[in-house]
Amino acid sequence: MPRVLSRSEDELAFLSIAEAARLLRRKEISPVDLIETALSRIERWNPAINAFLTVLADRARREARAAERALLRGRPKSPLHGIPISIKDNYWTRGIRTTAGSRILANFIPDRDSEVAARLAEAGAILLGKTNLHEFAYGATSENPHYGPVRNPWARDRISGGSSGGSAAAVAAGMGFASMGSDTGGSIRIPCVLCGVVGLKPTYGLVSVDGLVPLSRTLDHAGPIARNVMDICIMLEAVAGKFPKGFAPPNHRTLGKTRMKRIRLGRPRHYFFDRLDIEVRRAVDAATAAFQSLGAEIVEVSLPTLADAVEPSTKIALAEATAYHESEGYFPARAAEYGEGILRRLEMGREVRAADYLRAFEVKRQVTDEFEAALAKVDAILAPGLPIAAPPLGQKEVTIGGEKEPVRAALIRLNRPANFTGHPAISMPCGFTRDGLPVGIQLIGRWWGEARLLQIALAYEAATEWHNRHPDLR
Repeated sequence: MPRVLSRSEDELAFLSIAEAARLLRRKEISPVDLIETALSRIERWNPAINAFLTVLADRARREARAAERALLRGRPKSPLHGIPISIKDNYWTRGIRTTAGSRILANFIPDRDSEVAARLAEAGAILLGKTNLHEFAYGATSENPHYGPVRNPWARDRISGGSSGGSAAAVAAGMGFASMGSDTGGSIRIPCVLCGVVGLKPTYGLVSVDGLVPLSRTLDHAGPIARNVMDICIMLEAVAGKFPKGFAPPNHRTLGKTRMKRIRLGRPRHYFFDRLDIEVRRAVDAATAAFQSLGAEIVEVSLPTLADAVEPSTKIALAEATAYHESEGYFPARAAEYGEGILRRLEMGREVRAADYLRAFEVKRQVTDEFEAALAKVDAILAPGLPIAAPPLGQKEVTIGGEKEPVRAALIRLNRPANFTGHPAISMPCGFTRDGLPVGIQLIGRWWGEARLLQIALAYEAATEWHNRHPDLR
């Protein structure tokens, strides 16, 4: 294939997966071009952003040459064939270090792939490397005490969000086309909002977590991160398992065929809009108006007991995380190797009573029923992605509407509900603050309703320009 000299590095780096796949089929570009572009950007910008823990340059180049030969023969495996991607470093990858952002697993090299890694390889995607994260995925900022913080590409003195901060930052900075994250309390959606990219937490169980270092087994979800909705769909097609009978899986070829005039979006009366930064509220209100201008009907929905779910969902996460670390012999035997914040939460997990843990699942059923009742009346629920834009690195508290709140609590507050109930949720950019920081919305859909959810998200994205903005890394 000819080497492309007429396209700049930025043009190649910020192609969509769909655009790159089309150019690869036409032999106008080569997988080698895409890999060299991504590796060049990683070499230049990763020291400042710290998105990658492991870079697989030699392996990626070998796979790019093999993909080039296959594409020359006209044998693409999928739209991902020859596309450079990354994977969060809590997914097992055969023969490649998998740290989970910890000292404890600093030298762990799995002897098999996670199911997600295997599916992406089968689709022909080329793995650039493994991305940085909050230690053991147990946090919302990606300020890692062992490997350093992931810095936000839009403002390097700000957090990227977590725990999939490296994945979101890499995609935002053009260091690969997409990534895979994990989401237990918003860990895909939080960094995607703060870094101005798109992230999907699928229905619980749709994407396998086999080979994912667990945080909380009943709350963990695996999902894709990309720069636009179509690319999310392409990634989901590669990694998703089976949909139940009667539910149609997403199809990127037909994704855009929807009419907003038939769409009803629910605006929650409770919880989601209670306490927001004023700039976030303005951006979300503008996004709501944009949906209305496209023909969507906005209706109020009721989730009256959602606030009561905060403590029960926290108890589930605390108890299950501690149980895993105890079962592996990490805690408390290797307590000195944990960061202070993670160690404190593992100790808190020991204090969760069995009765409170079981009662939490009763609350989970109640809240799930409320979501189901609301979603029976609407196609999706529209809510803010986060109540704030990215705070500075190291900041412990934020003030929202004159009220102080821990940064961690503020980041998780609007995202944990969809983990608690297992409903699919997608976050996407909807504006910027006066300081140039991304703001995002969140759409929560019906169980196994990813196809409809992605259609709605794509309709909004096609009518706006937020996803086309990229950080100036100079």
